[in-house]
Parts: sequence; C-alpha cells; structure tokens
Amino acid sequence: MIARATLGALQSILGEARCRTDPATCLAYSYDNSRLNHRPDAVVFPEETLEIAAIVACAAKDRIPLVARGLGSNTTGSCVPILGGVILSTERMRAIREFSPEDRLMVVEPGLLNDEVQEAASAKGLFWPPDPSSSSHSTVGGNIATNAGGPRAVRYGTTRDHVLGLLAVDGRGRVFRCGVRTPKSAVGYDLTRLLVGSEGTLAVIAEATLHLVAAPSARLTYRAIYGSYANAIRAISAILNHSPSPSAVEFLDERALALIRSEIPGIPAQAQALLLIELEQNQPFTPTEMEHFEAALDPGGLLGLERAEGDDARTRLWKARKSLSPALRRLASGKINEDVVVPLSRLASLIESVAAIGARQETTVVTFGHAGSGNLHVNLLFDADDPEAIARAGSALREVFATVLDLGGALSGEHGIGLSKLPFMTDQIDPVTLDLMGDLKRLFDPKGILNPGKLLPPGV
Repeated sequence: MIARATLGALQSILGEARCRTDPATCLAYSYDNSRLNHRPDAVVFPEETLEIAAIVACAAKDRIPLVARGLGSNTTGSCVPILGGVILSTERMRAIREFSPEDRLMVVEPGLLNDEVQEAASAKGLFWPPDPSSSSHSTVGGNIATNAGGPRAVRYGTTRDHVLGLLAVDGRGRVFRCGVRTPKSAVGYDLTRLLVGSEGTLAVIAEATLHLVAAPSARLTYRAIYGSYANAIRAISAILNHSPSPSAVEFLDERALALIRSEIPGIPAQAQALLLIELEQNQPFTPTEMEHFEAALDPGGLLGLERAEGDDARTRLWKARKSLSPALRRLASGKINEDVVVPLSRLASLIESVAAIGARQETTVVTFGHAGSGNLHVNLLFDADDPEAIARAGSALREVFATVLDLGGALSGEHGIGLSKLPFMTDQIDPVTLDLMGDLKRLFDPKGILNPGKLLPPGV
C-alpha cells in the first residue's frame, strides 16, 4: 500500500481529480489485453513532462513501483502492475506538438493514437509506417514501448526504425532528451533505439519525434487463396524477390480462415491458406506489372485471387484480417497469443511444426500474421476452466518457443516480453548479455521502480 504521505505528495502534484485511488478506477487499470491483472494502489494522469518527472521522483523517494501505460492494448501483461504501486497513464497527453512536413517529422505526446498520427500525416501526403492491428486504440507511447510494427515491417522496418528522438524521464525523475531531428546521426550512443522496446523499464516516454515517409501514389491489395501451406509459402518466396516488392504480406492458416468465412464469401472448402498482399509505388501500376505479379502468386495450388485498387475495396480486404485476434475469443475461453519470428527461409518449417505441436498436445492452434517479415501470431486456444487443457497449452507453448529458437528465431517480433514470456528469456539471451541488460536497468533506474518484474528475469 502507498503511504498516506506519498499519496498526499502525488495529490499535491496533480490534484485529487488526477490522482485516483477509488476501486473502480484501480480495477479499470489493473489489466491489459493479456487478461492478466493486478490492482494498482493509485492511478495518476499527468498532462505534461514536468508532472511526469515529479511523479517519478516522488515514487523513487519512497521506492513505489511505477508502471507507465497507454490504453493497454498489449498482449503480454507488460503494463500490469504486479507489485501494486502507481499506474501512470499517459492518455491525457495527446497533442501533436510539431508537424514539419518538409522535414518529414512529427513531434507528439505519448498518448496520441496511431490512427491520429496517420490522419494528420496523410493530409500532407505522408504516413508513419508502424501499423499494428490495434491502431485505432494503440498509443504512440505503447507502440514505442514494445517496438510494435505491424504488416508494413517487411518493407519499412519496425517502430524502432521510425523514431528519431525521445524526451523521457529516468528512474530518478530526471528529464533527458536523446536522438535527433535528422535522418542521419553519428553522435554518441543511440539511447533512442535502446529505449524503443524497453517496455517502460528504463524511462517514461514524454514525447516522441517520429520519422514520416511519403505516402505512395498507387496501391494494390491482393487476396490469394491456396489449397496448401506449401503453395502459399512458395508464393511468398516468389513475391518477396519480385519487383515491385510488397509492403505487406499477411498469412492466414485454415483455422483462421474458418473464423472469417462469413466475412469473405466464396472461400473454397478445401482452402488451407490465405495471403493478403499489398503493393505500393509512386506511379500507376501497368497491366504488365500486374500480370507478372499475379503470375508470381501462382506457383501452383492457387484456388482464388482477388485484386483491390480503390481505398474502399482495400479496406474491405484488410478488415477481416484486423478482426482476427478479437474473433479468437469466440472459439475458446483461454487464449495464449504469441508473436514469434523466424528467418524467412524457415517459415514453412515453423508453420508445419506449430500445426504438429497443436495436434500432439490436443490444443487448437490458429496461426496468422506478418509472413513477409517472418513474424507469425501463434494462438493456442483452450478451456480456461479445464486444468488439463491449461497444462496441455502450457506444454504446447514451451514446444513452440523451443522450435522457434531451434529455427534461429526470436520469442517476440512486436509484442515484447512483459510477464508472459519472462520465464523464457534465459532460453534466448545468454548470461553475459542478460548481465549487461541488468546493468543498464540499474543505471537508468537505480531503485528499480519502473515497471518492475517485467522484461528481465528475477535476479538479473
């Protein structure tokens, strides 16, 4: 519990209206999309950087756990306050502080939504490449905290590649600025890239300078349906080496297809895989370009192909894909949602292995995601009221992670580690590297108050 004196200090910084301890507010901020939960002792709502600094300094003085969060769309328990303490919500910090189209940058507060960034940028023919499926309720701060990327990573890279600089507050309450306003820099250590993906364990983000890119003048979206995983994977290999190269390549397995059949009329009963592909360039696509690309999409076993050119048609094709993750809740009361990533050459092995693991462990597995960057969402579904089903899902998860690492992959491509993947960190990261990560944590946050119990295993 927070001492009365500490609570009084927080209320003096923010006022009682923005420092809440009532049960309803604490319950609302006790969980994220992982469904893990633990109630905080208080929730605070800063509106400016100096307020964040004062809150952190206050928490550091009394060693109160402090967890920064946006709107809680992450799926790993990353913003669940497992030790209680204070939730610092950035949801009231939603301003665009600067927009410089000629420099292709935008300076924003952390609570601004991804979609709000895109709307403002599009008015000047620009966009911010990170595009998670939760973009309508995903904050910039949350994107940065987990290095979330989305489908465009195959062409543009992840969030880390499109953040020029940050204004942040360390675990002592010190405000610092890192990064630049230019596309290139060779000055000192790159603290900006270090903070991206650190899940709020090193600092609280107060402002971000985003790197924007020119919006392409021509876009095509294809939906291709295949009779086997093997044919879909062969098509992925063909189009990634094609010109024009795709900006997004999404894969859906047969169980994912079953979930969205009602939204996609005409999917053949024998369909086992679907690819959703987006092409972009700065001049209209010629008939010859389209013909050659469509030929590459058919290495054999192609059951159907649809091309969408207008915005409305493209939105319709993407809508079903973006609805998949929440739709999984209809299949089972329990869901483990992992976002593993492997080298592209091992993608087929991953898909086949995951299907075999599900069959062996009697656990329903639904696989979809960003195949163009080797990043797939492997969803393990089970009855949350059945202890044996829970145990089988846990065994399946361990097998999935072991398989991913054997294939030269990583435990997470964009969701982060949080709580759910913490027990597996030592499987991927060697002891010396973990020690260095621990040293960094202690340097930025000497009292260990920032999002404790996340990302780094106990004792590191």
